[in-house]
Amino acid sequence: MVLETIRTRQEGAVLVAELAAPPMNLLGPELVRDLVELIRGAEADESLQVVIFRSADPDYFISHVDVTRIVEYRNEAARLVGEPSLGLLLRRLSASRLVTIAVIEGRVRGAGSEFVLACDMRFAARESAIFAQPEVGFGLVPGAGGIQHLTRLLGRGRALEVLLSADDYDADLAERYGWVNRTLPAAELGPFVRALARRISRFPPGGLVTAKDRVDRVALAPVEDFRHDSDLFLERARDAESQRRSREAMRRGFQTRSAEMRLGCMVDELSEA
Repeated sequence: MVLETIRTRQEGAVLVAELAAPPMNLLGPELVRDLVELIRGAEADESLQVVIFRSADPDYFISHVDVTRIVEYRNEAARLVGEPSLGLLLRRLSASRLVTIAVIEGRVRGAGSEFVLACDMRFAARESAIFAQPEVGFGLVPGAGGIQHLTRLLGRGRALEVLLSADDYDADLAERYGWVNRTLPAAELGPFVRALARRISRFPPGGLVTAKDRVDRVALAPVEDFRHDSDLFLERARDAESQRRSREAMRRGFQTRSAEMRLGCMVDELSEA
């Protein structure tokens, strides 16, 4: 595949997809467009069984959505799922026949967290991975599946802690809470995931698809719940206080590499502005 923001290479029945959307892997229309093409192409290729997602940026896996281009990235999602909804696109990834694994180094927040939650498995670098759902700090709610996945994975109390604190969580705590399958030292992370992906890719595809489908029937929320969360995100984005906080965040450097190294602190400071 030749994509602008995703580098791909095939290793047998495994496709490695490296996210490369400078300056900080914002989930904007270009990256969403390429995700649509990758999902469509990989599903059509019967030689592929597993997709590994990783980042070319050691500091940012996916930072979050590009809040200045919401309509554009939603329209790109509609090309695959028929509706302008990032949540439905990510749910489509969860329901895919492909087995998807996220290898997380650096920061993964907001819709970035929702992206890795949509993957079948998540493995994180112990030294560098940072997780957050900061939406409530802006007066918003996660609109692309975060509420659905985190509540099922973490339980009610911990999901509410994550969502209502809007704070950063390091890899060890994310592992303890169930946000990720496990953490490993960065030097061991890549080899471990590649070995796991190769092992899975050698099994009969019918068994993989059936097992995924049965687990999804238990653990994957219905389409209607994802659609409703997507609508609530847009509804909250029209709120005057949410818009004020977004403007203040932009003034403080929101959506720039340097400022977002400490986004958890910035979100808290918006209350004082």
